[in-house]
Amino acid sequence: MRVLKNENNYLCSYNNFDNDLDNKLMKLKIDTNDLEQFDHIGDNHIGTSFDTPMRDDAFVLNDNEKIEIIRDDVKHIMETLGLDLSDDSLKGTPQRVAKMFVNEIFSGLNPEKKPKASTFENKYNYGEMLVEKNITLYSTCEHHLLPIVGKAHVAYISNGTVVGLSKMNRIVDYFAKRPQVQERLTIQIVKELQRILNTEDVACVIDAKHLCVNSRGIRDIESSTVTSEFGGQFKQKDIRTEFLNYLQLDTKF
Repeated sequence: MRVLKNENNYLCSYNNFDNDLDNKLMKLKIDTNDLEQFDHIGDNHIGTSFDTPMRDDAFVLNDNEKIEIIRDDVKHIMETLGLDLSDDSLKGTPQRVAKMFVNEIFSGLNPEKKPKASTFENKYNYGEMLVEKNITLYSTCEHHLLPIVGKAHVAYISNGTVVGLSKMNRIVDYFAKRPQVQERLTIQIVKELQRILNTEDVACVIDAKHLCVNSRGIRDIESSTVTSEFGGQFKQKDIRTEFLNYLQLDTKF
C-alpha cells in the first residue's frame, strides 16, 4: 500500500494492483488531528459500537483478492522493519499472514461463514437452564491486533426449542474470529442465541487474557478480563447465581 502525506491528512490508496482491483477499492482518509483521540481509545481498550464496524464495500473483493492485497502490504511492513525477505524462513511469511487473516483469525467478518444453527423441539420438556461452559475462545483485540485467549460460558433456558450443543461453540468461535473488544463479543453471542432460540433467557460470561495488556503496555501477565451479559430470567439474582455456581464445577475427565 502506498501512503501519500499532505499537510492535513494521510491519504492511503492502493496503486500497485491491476485496474480491476483499483476500481473496487475506496480511498481512506485519516485526519491527523484525530490520531491522539484514536490512541486514547486504543490504549484504554474502549469499544465504540455494538456491531462490528464494517464498510459498505466490505465484500466487493473476494477472498483471493483480499489475500493478494494483504500479502503485499505485509511484505511492505516487513521490509520497512528491515527484514530480509529473501531469507528462506521469511519469504513465505507475507502469504501465510494474508491467508491467516482472511481464512482463519478474521473469517468471522464474512456473514457467509456464520454457522447454520438449526433448532429442535424440546420434546423431553427439559425446563432448567442448559450451560455450556469452558468454551475455548481465541479472538483478536481490534486496537492492537494482538490475541485474546480465554473461556466463554454460555447458558439458556428453553422456551420450547433447543439448539445443538456444538452450535453454541461454533457461534462463540464465529463472533470471536474478527477484530473485537470483549464487551461487544459477549453481547453479540447472547443476541445471536436469543435470535436463534427465540427467547430472551440467554447468558454469557467470558474470562480472557488480552496480550495487548499482557505482552505490551503495562505488561501485566497475571490479569484477565471478565465480561458478562444476562438476558431475560438471568437478570434475576437467584437464576444468575445458579448459573455462576455451575461455572465453579471442576469438570475433569
